[in-house]
Amino acid sequence: MLDHIFLTVSDIDRSIAFYERVLPTLGITARHDYDGSQGPAGHPDLKGFGAKGRISFWLRQGTAAPGAVHVGFVADSEAIVQATHAAALVAGATEMHAPAPQLHYDPRYYAAQVRDPDGYSLEFVFKSWQHGS
Repeated sequence: MLDHIFLTVSDIDRSIAFYERVLPTLGITARHDYDGSQGPAGHPDLKGFGAKGRISFWLRQGTAAPGAVHVGFVADSEAIVQATHAAALVAGATEMHAPAPQLHYDPRYYAAQVRDPDGYSLEFVFKSWQHGS
């Protein structure tokens, strides 16, 4: 399992605003700013998002590489996939595919996919056999 991921973004303030509007629909409501000067030499400042006592999704300022990363976020229901997709579009995302079953993977795999302001591919995923409450 992954503990955390850093996503390098071209405009940190724009990305913070975007993710602050999108991630709460997934229950990701915690925020933490890490001052890189507190770490080893050259450590970047980080803007983190998380839930349940864990900050695991971090943004850092730099040159974005959207073709290098695809992020799939767990949703607890099809309704949450739909709500997160809608929130992302309102926040400025570009649609890749609307919420629907992803039959090419599994008929129970329900997801939507967007590109964030830097062009990163984000997927909001509900897998009933894995993610159901």
